[in-house]
Order: sequence, then structure tokens, then C-alpha cells
Amino acid sequence: MAEVIVLDTKEAGASLVADHIAGLARTNPAVTLGVATGSTPLPVYAALEERAANGADFTQAAAFALDEYVGLPDGHPESYAAVVNREVTQRLGLDTARVHVPDGTLSGIETAGERYERALTEHGGVDLQLLGIGTTGHLGFNEPGSSFASLTRVKTLTERTRQDNARFFDSLDQVPMHCVTQGLGTILRARHLVLLAFGEGKAGAIAQAVEGPVTASMPGSAIQLHPHVTVVLDPAAASALQHRDYYRWAQDNKPAWQGI
Repeated sequence: MAEVIVLDTKEAGASLVADHIAGLARTNPAVTLGVATGSTPLPVYAALEERAANGADFTQAAAFALDEYVGLPDGHPESYAAVVNREVTQRLGLDTARVHVPDGTLSGIETAGERYERALTEHGGVDLQLLGIGTTGHLGFNEPGSSFASLTRVKTLTERTRQDNARFFDSLDQVPMHCVTQGLGTILRARHLVLLAFGEGKAGAIAQAVEGPVTASMPGSAIQLHPHVTVVLDPAAASALQHRDYYRWAQDNKPAWQGI
């Protein structure tokens, strides 16, 4: 069962996660983070930047991104390589050589998934994977119907996901049709999953992912198969959970030594 933590604001949730990551970096300077894009994890990256300014050292840490669009020109500001560089690498002071993003260039796209899987395996995997969840329930770009055993591969985005992401582009026509994404099986190999969701628009997907049946129709439900999952929410994102009173009780009475 996932641990569900409900805090008053997304900033409070981000602070909790950032403190945990900073603690990991103190214990293991070479910690490997799985980093997500989109708007949900941005408060975590801002909080980590504050920790770095106050002495937390992430210079030996490594990072692997969840996904990348296919076919965007090199240097496009909305490519996930650019987003990760801007929001994670620069803000945390990471070594660029230790930051990895799937290759979305059209040349060689047929092997992009296999190459990224090999890089993850040879590195030794991810210690903590940050996740958001889409309104369709997708993790990374694993849309409904994705296999729980899936590995990194090229996927076709749903029109709903393209519409959701159109806010980052000048028009819907500019949003790519394809992506390279870690598979659900790849994500489940990470040693700790931290799923973030804020706002009422995510409440339905969160309720299905945390409390609904485990089904490929709801990719987020794959978290129920992992032994160490922390779900961090604000009250709006938690509003559709049937057992939210229990989650709050467990949160308030949890032994401090357990961490998240």
C-alpha cells in the first residue's frame, strides 16, 4: 500500500520531498534521481535549489529523465532535455555528464528505447523517482493500455495529453505526436517512487491510482505493485480518496524514524 501524505499546500509537499532528497544526498552523494517534467514537480526543484543555496551538495548526484518528445529541433526550449537542464541541472548544480535524457532525434529513433534502458541498467538504476500523473492516469507518457511490464520505447501520445501539454507551446499543432518514455516496468524498477499531485483536476486520477483496481486502463495504478511508494498531495488532489481520514491518521501517528 502506498503511503499517502496530504499537506496544506503544494509548497509544503515540495518542502517535505526536498528535505528527503537532500538527506539522501548527504548519506549517498552519488544518489540517482529520476526526474519528471511538467508543472507538478517544479516546486520540488525550487525547494531543492534553496537547499543547495544553503549547503546541500548535489554535484555528485545523477539524474535520469522519464521521457522526451520525438522530433523537436535541437535546443528547442520545450524539449525535455532543455527543461531538465533549465529546471534541474542548473538549479541544483548537477554535473551535466551525469544527467541523462532519452534521445528523441529522428535519426536512430528505432533504437532510442533500447539505448536508454541499457544506460539505466549499466548505471545501476534509480534511487528515487519523482512522478506526476496525467488526467488520463498516465505516468511518464505511458497512456492507458500500457503494459505494466513495458520498457522504454516510442509511444504515440493521446489527443488529450497533447491538449494538456499545448500550454507549453504556441499551438496544439506544435505539440509532437510521439515521445520516448520509460515504460511502467522501467519505472517500477526504481527503489522509491514519489508521486506528486496538486489541485482538484488530479483528484480523480489519484483516487483511481491509489484506491482503484490495478488495471492497464489506469497506468497510475501500477504504483500499487511497488513496495515503496509515497504519494504527496494537497487537499484538493486528495478530495476523492475514500480513505483520506485514515491516511491523515497514519500520517499524524507515524514513527518519525520511518521517514517517507
